[in-house]
Amino acid sequence: MAQKTYSGVTVDVSEEGYFTNPAQWTKEIAMEIAKEERIVMTDKHFEMLDYLRNRFNSGEQLTIRGINKSGIVDVKTFYQMFPGAPLKKATKIAGIPKPTSCV
Repeated sequence: MAQKTYSGVTVDVSEEGYFTNPAQWTKEIAMEIAKEERIVMTDKHFEMLDYLRNRFNSGEQLTIRGINKSGIVDVKTFYQMFPGAPLKKATKIAGIPKPTSCV
C-alpha cells in the first residue's frame, strides 16, 4: 500500500492514488488533490463530492449515468467540472476508491 501526504497529513492510497481509507479525507485534502488535477473547486464541486461520498458509503455503484440522476448537475456539466476522466477525477478528489466502472 502506498501513502501520500496532503496538507501535512499522510493518507493511504492505491498505486493509482485513490484513497484506500476514505475516513482520512478532508476538504483541505480535496483542495490539494483538485489543484494537482488542475481543477478550481466551487461549492457545486463540493456538493458533487458529498453526493459521491454518500453514494459510496451507502454501497451504491458509482456511474456516469447515476450522476445524471443526482439532481446536482447533468452529465454535460459534470464533464465540464471534471474534464478528461470525470468520474475518475471526482472520486479521487472525493477521497474514495476508484469505481469499478472505470478502467
